[in-house]
Amino acid sequence: MSLMEALDASMPGVSPGVYDDADFRAISEIAHKEAGIVLPTGKAMLVYSRLAPLVRNTGCATFGSYVIRIREDAAERQKAICALTTNHTFFYRESHHFEHFASEVRPGFVDRLQQGGKVRLWSAGCSSGEETWSLLMTFLGSDHAKGIDIARRDLRLLASDIATHALTKARAATYRAEDIKAVPDELSRLWTRTSGEETTIAPEVQQLARFRSLNLLGDWPMKGQFDVIFCRNVMIYFDNPTKERLVERFAEKLVPGGWLYIGHSERVTGPALDQLSTMGPTIYRKRAA
Repeated sequence: MSLMEALDASMPGVSPGVYDDADFRAISEIAHKEAGIVLPTGKAMLVYSRLAPLVRNTGCATFGSYVIRIREDAAERQKAICALTTNHTFFYRESHHFEHFASEVRPGFVDRLQQGGKVRLWSAGCSSGEETWSLLMTFLGSDHAKGIDIARRDLRLLASDIATHALTKARAATYRAEDIKAVPDELSRLWTRTSGEETTIAPEVQQLARFRSLNLLGDWPMKGQFDVIFCRNVMIYFDNPTKERLVERFAEKLVPGGWLYIGHSERVTGPALDQLSTMGPTIYRKRAA
């Protein structure tokens, strides 16, 4: 069955020629070149459903016309890429990462901050912010006075994502109250504020984060290195060569002794293995120089 036949069967009333195999292949090539996203043929219907509103909004009569549009229009191409990204996440996802950070990494960083040093964290592919706030709440800890002292030190977290709509939600730092339930009680009690059915991250936590739009496959404007990089469940959408290049760049962006946390189904392979040691399930540390 061709793509159009499948589309006609699943979406009666769609005009013939609106979306065909050539359109899907072209969009797949653009998504891969622009953002490293791999779209197998099984994603054809998903691509249609996510891009159809943009096709209509631009006044394009067919997907073929829209393909021409996004090839020529960088702003519209960015909208298409954002629509194709998946922003599913939740608080305290893969909790063993935060538990490891709290017990093995945080104490040394707290000592450094108290001695006048700095700590830099990066949530790469931060989506709608749940990972960012989970990490910062874990860093501030369960002692309010000590947490406030830490927040006044030279601690900053860069939270980046290619999807601008996800960043808008992350910056707002407000979620459904039920979404916060996965966070340990001693942290949510200190570092969130609930009103009715909404919960907002406390201002002391919010002021530590800087949100930026960033394509991980493009240039990185950050000049310094990071002590910790979280990039979890982002690389599952990339092919292996893209993953290996990205992880190698992450390794180069880590200070010696810095930490990399990746998603549960992801693995470090390729050149980065020369720089990173496995320290736990999907936890890696950059070797000292």
